[in-house]
Amino acid sequence: MRTAKIERKTNETQVRVELCLDGTGKHTIQTGIGFLDHMLTHVAVHGMFDLEVHAKGDLHIDVHHTVEDIAITLGMAFDQALSDRKGIVRTAHSYVPMDETLAFVAVDLSSRPYSVFSAQFGPSPVGNIPTSLFEHFFESFAVHAKCNLHARVEYGRDDHHKAEALFKAFARCLDAATQIDSRRGGIPSTKGVI
Repeated sequence: MRTAKIERKTNETQVRVELCLDGTGKHTIQTGIGFLDHMLTHVAVHGMFDLEVHAKGDLHIDVHHTVEDIAITLGMAFDQALSDRKGIVRTAHSYVPMDETLAFVAVDLSSRPYSVFSAQFGPSPVGNIPTSLFEHFFESFAVHAKCNLHARVEYGRDDHHKAEALFKAFARCLDAATQIDSRRGGIPSTKGVI
């Protein structure tokens, strides 16, 4: 089983993530941030990952530290669960529509962190998450999962729909990229190392 258990404790947050890449979408998500719970539930259900996320953060200040540290810890869990990345598909992409919105995410589980994010949001938070934190979430995940991640909203009007379509595309993309390719016996790279 390709699994990981990561705990991250700082003066601002305590985060624990348990992940199984070869799961069924079973999940327990408790972050103290309702909309983030909703988005991470999409990651589990649409990615077919078994996922537990428990977080306590300094929400009396704002949600920034908690959102950031959950993204960091989730990225670390994916990196650990992928191990040497032997036999994985490695690259994938997904388009996901949600009503008037269309989102796109592509990943390369290359061990080379990079993030590109393109989405226009209004000035109001979604749930209680400032929309600027969505880009920061994906960037923090990419750095700690050691992956190349491109995410964009092609079009849409409703900010809730934009965020939800992005997270669903993120989930489906990660599901495809983390799959084991039965035709490949080794590392999916001409270098022989990822």
